[in-house]
Amino acid sequence: MHELRLICPQERVDLLSDALEALEALSVSVEDADADTQAEHALFGEPGLPPPAHSWERSRVLGLFPDAEAAREAARLLALQDFFDGCEVQAIAPVADQDWVRLTQSQFEPVPITPEFWIVPTWHQVPAQARQVIRLDPGLAFGTGTHPTTRMCLRWIAAHPPAGQRVLDYGCGSGILAIGAALHGAAQVDAVDIDEAAVQSTQDNAAANGVQLVAGLPDRAQGAYETVLANILATPLKVLAPLLAGHVGAGGALVLAGVLERQTEELQAAYRPYLALRVADAEDGWVLLEGRRA
Repeated sequence: MHELRLICPQERVDLLSDALEALEALSVSVEDADADTQAEHALFGEPGLPPPAHSWERSRVLGLFPDAEAAREAARLLALQDFFDGCEVQAIAPVADQDWVRLTQSQFEPVPITPEFWIVPTWHQVPAQARQVIRLDPGLAFGTGTHPTTRMCLRWIAAHPPAGQRVLDYGCGSGILAIGAALHGAAQVDAVDIDEAAVQSTQDNAAANGVQLVAGLPDRAQGAYETVLANILATPLKVLAPLLAGHVGAGGALVLAGVLERQTEELQAAYRPYLALRVADAEDGWVLLEGRRA
């Protein structure tokens, strides 16, 4: 494979990216053309929010092609376009063959939730100190245990084992919270999501971990539960307040994640007519909110 490297001003990034896709590039990516120099400029946004800009004043746009001829032809055609004014071809270079599967796997290490409770990708050995393990591989659905919101939810489950309880995981993603609840003794676990790929991922991951649960679309959630878990984001959590609170049975717990520290008060206000929420955990700018039904 060969990579076509282009330098362009910020306002041409989208045009070049779209043109490369139209020219059947295998992939298109954008980098800071001044990276590793004094002119390097980082694009940082708040957790859960997009960065203030999606490219740099001087951006490097990379198009991957199957061979050098295809990359050269793409460069020739781009140079003929009016929008290429102010842009330049930096290089056409071969891309070394790599074991992309192994490279991707190397980015995911075992994640400790507690000293004895771990999330371990299937290609890793289980740590000796692990007594409870979720075997989980990254997939199309959200939830690999690397994000603070997921870790906080799993820590809560470990600290409040739902033994014998009926548990609802609303917005289940990969099913990681539902599996965690099942491993900690839940009698019945319903895992629901609006994304059918997430439902399938949850079913597959549950089978791989040898736990029983029922996964489906949101209408699968029925009746009252002793524990209701929802790791989504603040806006949908506010919209879902009456629904989620309505599933919490007498003496039950509602656990919400995907909330930034600065969003705490607005979530508490949204749920006040139903349940009082308190901050039960915090990590890296995110909070875990817990409510209890009397």
